[in-house]
Amino acid sequence: MELETIIGLEVHAQMNTKSKMFCGCNNDAWGKEANTTVCPVCMGHPGSLPVVNKAVIEKAVRSSVALGCVVNEKSHFDRKNYFYPDLPTGYQISQYKDPLASHGSVKFSVTDPKTNLSVPGVCRIHRLHIENDAGKLMHRTGYTLCDYNRAGTPLMEIVTEPDLRSAREASAFAEELRRILINAGTSEADMYKGMMRFDASISLRPKGEEKLYPRIEIKNLNSFKALEKALLYQETMLKKLWNEGKQPTGETTVGWIDDEEKTVLLRDKESAADYRYFPEPDIPPLHISESFVAAVVSGLAKLPSEMKAGYVSLGLTEAEAEMLIDQEVLRERFDAIEKAIREPKRASSIVLTQMPGFLTSHGKTLADAPSIANMVELAKAIHSGTINVNAGKDVLEKMIVSEKSASTIIKEEGMGQVNDETTLKAFMKEAIAANPKAIASFREGKTAALGAVVGTVMKLSKGQADAAKVNELLLKELIT
Repeated sequence: MELETIIGLEVHAQMNTKSKMFCGCNNDAWGKEANTTVCPVCMGHPGSLPVVNKAVIEKAVRSSVALGCVVNEKSHFDRKNYFYPDLPTGYQISQYKDPLASHGSVKFSVTDPKTNLSVPGVCRIHRLHIENDAGKLMHRTGYTLCDYNRAGTPLMEIVTEPDLRSAREASAFAEELRRILINAGTSEADMYKGMMRFDASISLRPKGEEKLYPRIEIKNLNSFKALEKALLYQETMLKKLWNEGKQPTGETTVGWIDDEEKTVLLRDKESAADYRYFPEPDIPPLHISESFVAAVVSGLAKLPSEMKAGYVSLGLTEAEAEMLIDQEVLRERFDAIEKAIREPKRASSIVLTQMPGFLTSHGKTLADAPSIANMVELAKAIHSGTINVNAGKDVLEKMIVSEKSASTIIKEEGMGQVNDETTLKAFMKEAIAANPKAIASFREGKTAALGAVVGTVMKLSKGQADAAKVNELLLKELIT
């Protein structure tokens, strides 16, 4: 029997507001001493009342539009009741029946690493709702500590339809979703800091059937690699059960153990009834007008998929385009250079290959990259012929080490390209004399032999000769 894999995701993304969802506490808990960015509201003290942070609504609306969702005019908050040590109130303020937005879709592509060819895909978004985060448990031998700094952090929960058909598709979709949220300016989505997490649901069914079978939910996956590995593992386990005639009869929740690369049973999956949802009595319903949506989304940048298509149309590979989309430092420099010299390939070589390579070799990061203006100045110097390509690499490395401008380095080190014919011909005369065999081979029709002569000219000129002009002059000299 041929089986089809059915996958859906629930994605939790922290919004990058300055304060928390229902109080004025600092929303940036990273690196802070435990339980220092808290107050009676986010600690759930009796008598404290939540007040909705307007910036949360704005960022959620902005995200919803970027994901192609319909922002609902009316929505409201609900209490989702469950007990856990890091949930101080004993309930989470979330949205259930009437979410902020619904009915969206995300285009993504899955690239085959062997062929570098990509296959397009689309995953529908069932809903986007907002809720407050819980705290964080830190397990120690024999006891557990609880840090409530994160309690009250605003979250977007993005729930997909079961449209994904493989672990790789799920990972590719999640990567594109992260790009969209970062591009929209609504979440840092820093997975190392736990700002984006996944719950993945997976089931199997016979190929051709429309029926959905009981699913397994994998909780709290915090990286694309973990998402993919966990789904592959659970897919293998489910196929084994199906082949043994032991299809799952109920929905269960499992946890992923990263070190052991396996899942473990946590509990039977809860239903909405288990959470005893009811409307949040302390917060009035939301009414979001069309004018509010229009104001919030004004100036929304192009979608990553649109940006990618634009870069690919310039002749860049999909991998290069994704590097530009994912790293603003690279994108800003590429865009400025390409606009200045209209040579996408050269801009790509300088920004995506040379600059990161030199930064890494000197123990620096993208934060230490030369300024946009200095990178454009370097590219213009190469494009105009002031320096050649090899000299350009040398200048770039010196820019990274010394933090000087390209023009300063070129002037200080006398690196200007030599293209004066009298000077070049003097170098050529010496190079021809030094390469009799290459000259003989060239006269016999082996044009590639001329490379040795050009190479000698470059050495004699300390890399400053205009190689293209040298080649042109040599051809004139030797053919006539």
